[in-house]
Formats: sequence, structure tokens, C-alpha cells
Amino acid sequence: MTTGTTTGAEGRAGLVAAEDVLLFVNAAITATGQREFRTQAYRQRLSLDFLHAYVRVNYRRVYATSLALDINDHNAARIVRGLLEHAADASVEERRAEGALIAARLAKLPPQRVYRLFRELRAARVNNRRTRAIMRDWLAARPDAAHDAVKYRAGLKTAVRHAHLRLDGLGTGAAPDGELGAFLFRPGSLPRYAHRLLDAWRRAHYEQGAVGELPFTVAEGFAARHGMKREAFVERMVPRMTRLERLRTQGERADGPPDPPAGVDLTVMPLTRLALYVLSLGRQARARRREELTGALRAAARRAAGPHAGSWGRVAAVLDDSYSSSGSGEKRRRPLAVALACHFLLEALAAPGAYTPLWTTGTSDPLLVVPWGPTPLGTRVVDALEHGPDRLVIVSDGWDNAPPGLAGEVLRVWRARIDPDRRTAVVHVNPVYDADGFDVRRLSASVPTAGIRDAEDLPALVEIARFSEGRTGSAELYAYLDRRAARFTETGGAR
Repeated sequence: MTTGTTTGAEGRAGLVAAEDVLLFVNAAITATGQREFRTQAYRQRLSLDFLHAYVRVNYRRVYATSLALDINDHNAARIVRGLLEHAADASVEERRAEGALIAARLAKLPPQRVYRLFRELRAARVNNRRTRAIMRDWLAARPDAAHDAVKYRAGLKTAVRHAHLRLDGLGTGAAPDGELGAFLFRPGSLPRYAHRLLDAWRRAHYEQGAVGELPFTVAEGFAARHGMKREAFVERMVPRMTRLERLRTQGERADGPPDPPAGVDLTVMPLTRLALYVLSLGRQARARRREELTGALRAAARRAAGPHAGSWGRVAAVLDDSYSSSGSGEKRRRPLAVALACHFLLEALAAPGAYTPLWTTGTSDPLLVVPWGPTPLGTRVVDALEHGPDRLVIVSDGWDNAPPGLAGEVLRVWRARIDPDRRTAVVHVNPVYDADGFDVRRLSASVPTAGIRDAEDLPALVEIARFSEGRTGSAELYAYLDRRAARFTETGGAR
């Protein structure tokens, strides 16, 4: 990376720091420690272990500020644990800023992941005053401690023991005094519970009728214990299921989920999650429900675009639907789902009628896309640039192999010879972490690359990707991160 705004050793040090920061941000967005198409899980974990330790020690301020970015939940929990486990390395002022970021991020994380984090902190014997205060405040903000006692029993017990909390009045919808403690630590000591959910759990041990009053994941175990037929049980539990539970149970059918799940409004689903659902359907089901699915995807894309809708001018997209976009057993079709979601989002971001999508397989029907064939990115990039777009977005894992390296050479020549004034803004977003390179795979040094997990984050990622071009110094990057952190803590973690 080079820059015209920074010179000398100080400038080079600033650029190295900026590169390190962007390297970590890309990893924290895409890597989850799970197997990818080309990388085993253990290599991902080793790579992440190194990056977390390196950035925490050398750039602790950035490490904490990353909680305000669109990183995935796996890395957010790891950052929180790292900050709390090594609290002695931070100053009083740093700990105060970190506490606000941690509280805002925990409010955004799924409760099961937070309880898992609390168990890890207990196992690591992290029990300083700040850790206990963070656990206390998070538990106090939970909407119903009794619900958590039933659904996340082991996690809640661990947190209460570790933080030495009083159970009376815990949470905003607490059970009567004494009941929660008896339920968690002295089961069977009370003949009945005044709290409806706690008593339903007691009765479900011997009464089938009480099973339907419990959260779905808890009720599943009791249903199997009572020998209830799965199909009848699921139909009975639909009113008590979350949206994702309805989608999951609908997908249990051997022939796939051909019909919309009962009680699920697809038009309000998040864009990437909806794209994953669409790809879980067979091609015949997608074709039959074309109008419904396309309408839902476009509605989700318009919500994700928000104030940016229609503001990107002429947009061309190169979208990777090669065989490697099938992902892995742990992340099935995730890269392809990101590409499909980005397709509809870019359509919403472009000016009306000014969007050109180019899939690597040459398909013209995105709704029926399947992972197939090689990755001729170079050819598609040439086709896209011929349209003269204001902005070119490439969504791919970066493995250009038909022929290898053509995309990078096309982009290099385009930048150096044809468009040195950068009239066309080019950005590459990559949904797959490359453990061997400690980063997402890049196509060209002349094109900014950002990791992406959810298509909804695309506008923000395009903004941060500009820092990887080397035309701005580390001061601008740190100022941007500070602004994101301030907004994040003010809004309590809301997107």
C-alpha cells in the first residue's frame, strides 16, 4: 500500500497499522472457526487465535472498537472475553470505554451466545468487579428471568453463581420472591410455582398438556419423553415458535419446504436470512412461488438500502455462483446466499433501470441460481466494465480460476491504463475467510476488498473498504472507527 498523504517512517508505520486493523476487521466479519469450502475448521481456529491475540496486544483500542462494527457474533463474543480476561492491560479510561461497548454488544447478541460466554468466563476464572457488573446489568435487562431459567437453565445458574447475584427481582418480568432460586438450585422443593412458565415445566414431567406451554426447544425434549408424534407436536407448537424455529421445522420434511411456513411473513425477514431460505427450496418450488419470493426479497432489499436507495447511479455487479459458493457442511450455501442477497440489494441501491447483474455461470434468472461450474471472474469483469458503470461490485470468494488470475490482471490494467482517474468505483466483497492468508482473498492490490457476512452491511462495508486502497492514513481510519463506536454506544447496539 502507498499513499501521497503520509511520508517517512511515521507514515509507513501508520499504513502498517491500518493494514493490520483492516486485516482483523475482515477476519472478524467473515471467520467463524467453522469449515469453509477450501479450509478446515482447525486451521480457521488457529488463524483466528493468532489474530485476536495480535490485535488485542498491539491495538487494544481498535480491538474494543471492533465491537461497534458489523462483525459476526462468534468474534464479538471472543473480543468481549479477551477484553475482560486481560482487563489489567487497560487504563481506567480504556476500561470505561470498553464497558460501554461491551454492554451495547451484549444487548445485540443472541441470549444463548451470551450465556455461553458467561460459562467460558467462569471456566477461565475471570471474576473481576467489572465482569460481575456487566453480567449483573445484562441479566437485569432480560425481559423475563423465568423464561431464561426454563430455556437457558444451565447458563443462568452459571451466571448467578459466578457474579454472586441475588435472584429476587432479577429481570424485568421476575417470578415471585424465592421461586426462581428454588427452581434453579432446589428443584422439587416447592409443590407448585406461582409463575405460569415455571409451573408448566414442573407439570410437563408427567402431563402432556403442559408441554405446549413451554418454549419450543424445551418442549421438544418433553415431547420425545412422552412419545408424542413429531408432526402433531410441531403443528401444535407453531403459535409458540420463533420465526427461525418455524423455518427450521418446515425444512425437516424429506421433500424440502415447498410451502411458506405457517405464521411466517417472509416480507419482514432479514435479507440474507431470506436468501438462505430461498436457496433451501428446490428449483421447482422456487419457480412456483416466484412472485412471492421475489417480492419478499425486494422488500427486504429496500429496507436494507434505507436512505441509500437509488443513490448509487449506474451499478454493475459480478456475482459468484460457481461450485465453491456451495460453502461447507457447517455453512451450507452461505456464499451463494450472500451473492443472491447482494443482487437484490444492489438493484435497490442503483438508479432505476441502471443495474446490470452478471453471474459467473451466465444465468439470467437469479431466483433459480445454484452453485455450479468454475469461476470465470475475469471474463465477467470485462463484460461489466463494458457497460461503463459508476460503480462495480464484485461478490466472490476470490478464487478466480478460469483462467487463474485474469480478473486481477484486468483490474490492474483498467486502473493503470484505462481509468486512472477512478471514474468507476470498484470494490470486491468476499464472504469467505482464507485462514492461510489471515484475511479474505483479494483479486487485485488496486481494488479495495472487504469481508462480508450479511448483505445488509454492504453500504457500510463499501465505506470501510476505501481505507484498504492506501490513499488515506491511519488517522482517518481511527477517526472513522471512533465515530462508529460513538454511534453504537449511543444507540445501545441497534443497527
